[in-house]
Amino acid sequence: MDSLFIIILFSSVSAIAAFVWFRLARYPFSMPWFSTALLAGATSIFPALFFQYILRTAGGILQPSGKWSFFAEIFIRIALTEELSRFLILLILFAVVRRVSGDPVRMPNATGLVAGLGFAILESSVYGASNPVNPLLRAFTSAPLHGACGSRVGSSVVLLPERPVQGILRFLSAVAIHGAYNFMLNIPGRFPTIAAVLIVISALVSAIQVIRSEMKAQE
Repeated sequence: MDSLFIIILFSSVSAIAAFVWFRLARYPFSMPWFSTALLAGATSIFPALFFQYILRTAGGILQPSGKWSFFAEIFIRIALTEELSRFLILLILFAVVRRVSGDPVRMPNATGLVAGLGFAILESSVYGASNPVNPLLRAFTSAPLHGACGSRVGSSVVLLPERPVQGILRFLSAVAIHGAYNFMLNIPGRFPTIAAVLIVISALVSAIQVIRSEMKAQE
């Protein structure tokens, strides 16, 4: 129980840091919208669990065997389902905003980042106690990873209608980053662990740069 609490606590630190960053930088990102994005991201874990269950119980091409099973587990059953679930929830959220206000969401990257952090907090409570693979490393890196990938998914939602190729590529980049991170964590040794951390850092720095430009455009 204590270890689970620590994992959830570390996962929550990233969300708190993001909120403080937005406040100190005076970005036009309100507390109600921050809370909405955080809740939307946490909610996206439920369709992810459903998709993962379907793939786990399916046969044939959806359940490859042999040398491909490991890659399918990492990149499809985990990374793809989680990013797809985030995409669907943000798609619904953005559609509701457009319907109610008549305007599109102006900060999709920042909203996606917060949604990813919300997903990471709830995921930690679901998987933290049962996942024995590098629990402390995941506690430090899982939330930033989900935030960085969520930022890409948020932008893919708004890009897809008018620039479908860019929208698809943006979504696939989130899946690739997520999968590469999980892949490295499942390989024993120091180098894969360092590589996983570098993946998170580079993805997060890139997301922060995009969000800073996005926020300045709204000032």
